[in-house]
Amino acid sequence: MEIMKLYYLMTLFVSIISPFVVLAINPITSKPTTSSSKSSIINPNNLPAEALLSVSHYRKTCPDAEAIIHRRMRAWINKDPTLAPAIIRLHFHDCAVRGCDASVLLNHKGSERAALSSKTLRGFREINDIKSVLEKKCPKTVSCADILAAAARDATIFAGGPFWEVPFGRKDGRVSLAKEAELVPQGRENTKGLIKFFEARGLNMLDLVVLSGAHTIGRSACHAFQHRLGKTPDPSLNVTLLNVVRKKCKTGYSLVDLDATTPKKFDTMYYSNLMNKKGLLSTDQQLYSDQITSPFVSALATQPNLFESQFAVSMIKLGNVQVKTRPRDKGEIRVNCNFVNA
Repeated sequence: MEIMKLYYLMTLFVSIISPFVVLAINPITSKPTTSSSKSSIINPNNLPAEALLSVSHYRKTCPDAEAIIHRRMRAWINKDPTLAPAIIRLHFHDCAVRGCDASVLLNHKGSERAALSSKTLRGFREINDIKSVLEKKCPKTVSCADILAAAARDATIFAGGPFWEVPFGRKDGRVSLAKEAELVPQGRENTKGLIKFFEARGLNMLDLVVLSGAHTIGRSACHAFQHRLGKTPDPSLNVTLLNVVRKKCKTGYSLVDLDATTPKKFDTMYYSNLMNKKGLLSTDQQLYSDQITSPFVSALATQPNLFESQFAVSMIKLGNVQVKTRPRDKGEIRVNCNFVNA
């Protein structure tokens, strides 16, 4: 029986992971062959938007772009290490609404940034800083969406996580609506709802479990899990952790480490915590209590190399969500990440 269970798990895992490993290591980089025949001309509007991304996108127009982003991120995180998880979260919130188009950075009345669910987002100042440096070096060239994608990768590295190559070429969006930001998961959803949310963005349940592993670092505001701490506390929450968290949550906006064991280390302890009822958010704990996703939690808890390699793959997939690269996508390169171009 155990052998059959293991066989099922491995078959399921391989069937989900294989296509995306291939996608991650074999990006479309070749150019259409030159020919006088009209049939050989590829209309970019007919290609998947993510197919037009390339790791060499700025090689000629702004060859120092990645190095500049990397240096500025290192400087900021050296000053404040909590910015690493904050930037990763900001990138997720951006991609979760209208795709990875920097719409979360737009700062106007009724924008995603003004939504109640965005109140605890951080990293805007740091992205603006990077953008200002790049504008001096390469005016009107590097998009805010690309900056945020690269910054999230570098934040992961500085937190002790894996490296991956970021494909570039995203354009910035012109629309940002607060009501759409409220649809981003806030920590109370069930696993079925989370899977549906991810699938709508081209991500699967493996991506859900792996990207949730970013909670190995970072903190959460108490209001996101306060419903678990009442007079009748959530029985899936470890009693010792419950008592500790109750003392820390002075207000709804008090901050508590998402990983109670190794909060400053990018590792697999997050998954081990879930197996011991130490998931802070109910959405995290349900990944283990739900039999659909629990096998992935168990596998990742004991295989750090698997977690890191798949985290890189899933972050590439996240960064490709509904990107604006084609003419018909009507994106732009913002001069200021806070506002659409005049």
